[in-house]
Amino acid sequence: MQNIPKIQDADLKGRIVLIRVDHNVVKKGIIKDPYRIDASLDTIKYIFSNGGKPILMTHVGRPGDKKTGKIDISEKTSVSPIVDYLNEKLNLIFKTPKIETEESSGLQDLNVTNYIDDLDSGKTDGLYLPNTRWFVGEESGGEKSEKFARQLAELANVFVNDAFGSWQPHASTYHVTKYLPSYAGLLMQKEIENLDRVLNPARPFLAVVAGAKFDTKIGPLTALLESADYLIIGGVIYNAYLCAKYGFKIQGITEDDIEAAKQFVDLTGKYPEKIVELPYIIESDLLEEKVEGKYRIHNINEIKPGTKLNFVLDVSQKSFEQKKIQDIFRNARTIFVNAVMGYTPNFYEGTIALNSIIDENIEAAKLFGGGDTLQEFKTLLPQVYSKALYDEKYYFFTGGGTILKAIKEESVAGLEPIKALIK
Repeated sequence: MQNIPKIQDADLKGRIVLIRVDHNVVKKGIIKDPYRIDASLDTIKYIFSNGGKPILMTHVGRPGDKKTGKIDISEKTSVSPIVDYLNEKLNLIFKTPKIETEESSGLQDLNVTNYIDDLDSGKTDGLYLPNTRWFVGEESGGEKSEKFARQLAELANVFVNDAFGSWQPHASTYHVTKYLPSYAGLLMQKEIENLDRVLNPARPFLAVVAGAKFDTKIGPLTALLESADYLIIGGVIYNAYLCAKYGFKIQGITEDDIEAAKQFVDLTGKYPEKIVELPYIIESDLLEEKVEGKYRIHNINEIKPGTKLNFVLDVSQKSFEQKKIQDIFRNARTIFVNAVMGYTPNFYEGTIALNSIIDENIEAAKLFGGGDTLQEFKTLLPQVYSKALYDEKYYFFTGGGTILKAIKEESVAGLEPIKALIK
């Protein structure tokens, strides 16, 4: 942290401060969970209290079509719900410019000058730019990204990166640092400090990771095999692992998934004591429903190679009742979780059992990351979640993918936006 310039080092009085936040919480025009917005409020309030005038920006969703390159500018990925939430929460006036064109190449398509004048004069408290991914230069790279970054920089005197969850080197997180004095916000600092507890954990260190695609997880999983004392995997990647190791055939698991999983299985051979298999899985005949008589619990040790299974959509709570597994959870001193164990909303038994057994360990640092991970914790165990928010042993990261990327790189300095701040 000592090499990263902090917002506390910046002179903000009377200056316009461009802040990159991670408020990617809107789905189909509705805020699903305001946790990421609330987590950034300390930085926003700090800027106000030190005489700064904030311009906020975030990405929302994936409005760009990777095949055609066309960007869908619509209310589904608008920042308007975020602006409304902030105005009500802080009792302030944030405004956002409207984009009238179907595709915006840059800020020249907006009448930003009037908004800046209102900010300077105090007619408005803050400005919130449209979804950064509505602009061609945000993700394109090359000169288009440099041009967009320069346009952003022309709006302000200071840049603050508070978007821990946005680790990709895009114009608004990376390139803009070349053109403005740049600092880490309060949330960014807090996330980095807690990330160090994952990268340099108290031991025994237990990691629990789930996901849909092995090829996106193979890097961090490999790093965790080396750094963690124990590793548990779940979700679709666990199904692919079972197919690769035991020769099961599970509906929905492709040959590409299995091939990627085989690489991981080969690696686990070097660390046989580290990978912890959850023995009881739930097979269902139906994907979208959990209907009595249409699902079954299996012990993986009793399934013969070549057996064809229907959809495997969860792990049973019986897995967490095994003495060996209970001992691992009870003795851990650091637990990192980026996992939803079942196919929610109907298959949630494994996720409840996982988060319940973690909560029973009152000694361990319990570090959770990932939007779905937090959302399902909050939905399935609301009382435990509410208590955990005020428990110093818990920490909820605003970006799960960022942590996995840092684990893969073995350092927070491996994240390009952090490198840019240091430079």
